[in-house]
Amino acid sequence: MPHKWPRWAACAFAAGWISACGVDPPFTHQKPAAPAAPDYLPQALSPVTPLLEMMSALPQGDPARQAEMFQAAKDAAELSPTTSNKLRYALALATPGFSGSDPVAAQRQLSELLARPETLLPSERLLALVELKEVEQRLILQAENRRMRDEAVHDDSRDKLAATNRRLAAESDENVKLRKALDEARAKLEAITHIERSINDRGANGSHMP
Repeated sequence: MPHKWPRWAACAFAAGWISACGVDPPFTHQKPAAPAAPDYLPQALSPVTPLLEMMSALPQGDPARQAEMFQAAKDAAELSPTTSNKLRYALALATPGFSGSDPVAAQRQLSELLARPETLLPSERLLALVELKEVEQRLILQAENRRMRDEAVHDDSRDKLAATNRRLAAESDENVKLRKALDEARAKLEAITHIERSINDRGANGSHMP
């Protein structure tokens, strides 16, 4: 069984990445950063912003909306197989909580992308690694659950099966925590984008003053 740290690393992805990029100041009472900082931050974080939004929205939408979002990611990966499109589709496959989720296919595609890390931006690489670890752990637990079910046919393993089901329930709870962390990251990224837009608007208005 893998160590537990990748799961908590997933939950800490947003906070860790934002802290590493120095994003905390806009949310404190300190003076606003110089315009150069907001110019840099969206460039560093924007590649994963739509990915985080998709992963958050997929399990929450109605079935028709889920199918539409998943099909759009699949079509983009097949018709225009860029690294970004393939990553988006792999993350859609890795997202639990909707009918299109396929951890086996997600594991394969994420592994292929991470086999060429130079094609991914740092933030994309981190998100892909976190999701691959999550998918691998989910597959291990599912395989263990199937094994316990098979053993239950031949002997009295109900207690072991119940324990495995409790572990799967705990895994589901951790997935909920991850989704919450991704939602919080999305909110922070949206706040950063708003701050950058406000600074740019003030600069544009100032340049037109006589």
